Amino acid sequence: MSDAERAEDAARLRDLETRLSRLTKTDDGPKPMASHDQAHLAWRMVIELVAGLGIGFGVGFGLDKLFGTTPFLLVIFLFLGLAAGVKTMMRTAAELQRKSGSAPGTGNPPADLADDDEDERD
Repeated sequence: MSDAERAEDAARLRDLETRLSRLTKTDDGPKPMASHDQAHLAWRMVIELVAGLGIGFGVGFGLDKLFGTTPFLLVIFLFLGLAAGVKTMMRTAAELQRKSGSAPGTGNPPADLADDDEDERD
């Protein structure tokens, strides 16, 4: 094999390697499940609310049967269960907000992480 043939083979090999590397590159785009990233958090909050209502209903129904006060305790504990479910949902939302590192309700970083440079206006 002559030097010219070896140089030609080396050039063809480099060309093949570049084409292969282009074809085998992984796409760093969004993963198929990336759009459903937050769905489990929404379901968690819904389940917390329904669980609060269910427990309130169960306790109220049981106490009504026990004491014979048919709708009274059921309604009271149903509202207490609703309040407990909402409180649990709010606590979960605050926990998720804290984990994401943003101030609650603003979508901005907390004050201690925000840029401290302020323009002074006279």
